[in-house]
Amino acid sequence: MTEVLAKHAERDDWSRHWDAYARAVSENPAQRMRHKLILSTISRMPGKVEFLLDVGSGQGDFLQGAASSNAAGQLVGFELSGVGVAISQAKVPEATFIQADLLNPPETLREYEGKADVAVCSEVIEHVDNPVIFLQSLRNYLKPGGLLILTVPGGPMSAFDRHIGHRKHFSAKSTASTLQMARFSVENIQLAGFPFFNLYRLTVILRGKRLIDDVKAGPSDGRPSTLTTLGMRLFQFLFKWNSNDSPLGWQVIALARKHGS
Repeated sequence: MTEVLAKHAERDDWSRHWDAYARAVSENPAQRMRHKLILSTISRMPGKVEFLLDVGSGQGDFLQGAASSNAAGQLVGFELSGVGVAISQAKVPEATFIQADLLNPPETLREYEGKADVAVCSEVIEHVDNPVIFLQSLRNYLKPGGLLILTVPGGPMSAFDRHIGHRKHFSAKSTASTLQMARFSVENIQLAGFPFFNLYRLTVILRGKRLIDDVKAGPSDGRPSTLTTLGMRLFQFLFKWNSNDSPLGWQVIALARKHGS
C-alpha cells in the first residue's frame, strides 16, 4: 500500500514535473494547437473579455499567449504547483498567478468568486480523481452566464500520460456528461486534430516509456533530446492541416455556460 501511495504522489508532483518537463511542454505542438483554438474562440466572443481565468495555468504558456493577443483586460491563473507559479509570474508579469488547490482553496481565492467572464481549463481534469467535484469548484469563480472553455484528451492513453498522472481520457459523450453533472449547460463539443494530431498521439503511444526520458530536461540546457525537438517541429508544421472539428479527432474541446448562481 505504501508503494502505491508513493507512486501516486510522484505522478501528481507537479513541482517535480515542471522542473523536468517545462521546456518540452512549451515546445509541444499539441499544447500550441490547443491554445490557438482556445484563443480563437475567445476572439470571436462579442465585446471585450474583462476577466480571463486559467485554472491549472501550469507554467503560464496560455496566459502568455492571451497577453500577447490582448485577449482580456485582467488575466489570472490558478496553479497547484509553486514552481509553476514562479515560472509563470516571471514569464507573464502582467498576469496574476496564485498557488491554489481548487478542492481546498486558500482564503486568497475568495475575492475571485463570481468574477470571471471566461474560465479556461485545459488538460487538467484528466489528472483529478473526481472531475465533477473539481468542475463544481471551478464554477464558483465564473460570473452568472460565464463561459467555460474545457479541453480534455481523447483517444488511448500512453505510458507518458500515465507517468504524469492521467486517470482517464474522454469522449464527446463523457465530456458532456461530466459537465452536466457539474451543473454546466453544454453549448458545444468539438473533436479536433484529425489526422495529424492523432498521428502525433500514436507516435507518443508507440514510443512508450522511452518518451519519459526523451522529453526530460537535460542537465546542461534544459532542452529535450534533439530527436524529440525535431519531431515536435515536424508535427507543428503538419498540424496546419488538422481538422478543427471531425468525429475522428482525439482532442476534445467543450464550451459550457454557468447558468444560475
